[in-house]
Amino acid sequence: MNQLNSIILEGNITRDVLFKETPHGCKVCTIPIAVNRWYKNDGGRGIEEVSYFDVEAFGKMAEYCEKRVTKGRGLRVVGRLKQSRWKGADGKNASRVTIIAEHIEFKPQVGKRADSDAELAGIAEATAASAEEFEDMEEAAVF
Repeated sequence: MNQLNSIILEGNITRDVLFKETPHGCKVCTIPIAVNRWYKNDGGRGIEEVSYFDVEAFGKMAEYCEKRVTKGRGLRVVGRLKQSRWKGADGKNASRVTIIAEHIEFKPQVGKRADSDAELAGIAEATAASAEEFEDMEEAAVF
């Protein structure tokens, strides 16, 4: 039985993006993002909480991100969580959770011309292609 594993995040890219290719030729883009949350504490004082995540995009979506992603740009990601586990050099168990992107939307950049219809169509095309090829690409994404 499949379990629900879905996440939607909106945040900003915090640093340069990492692009690589698996030995099988699958392109991978790792996008570091920060997501802010505001709330009031018991005293009524506003508190900002920041969480940092790595988002991974594969295949055509990774290729598209390579052209569009810049530090500071806002984006919305729809995807799922994936946990990687390993033993460290010290023999202790370690793990890391990443977000596997199934859809990425880039927010408009302040002071720049709005995305053209062709660019927006490119996002949809990259998302659709990635969805179709996703399972094969993920299996091929062995580093």
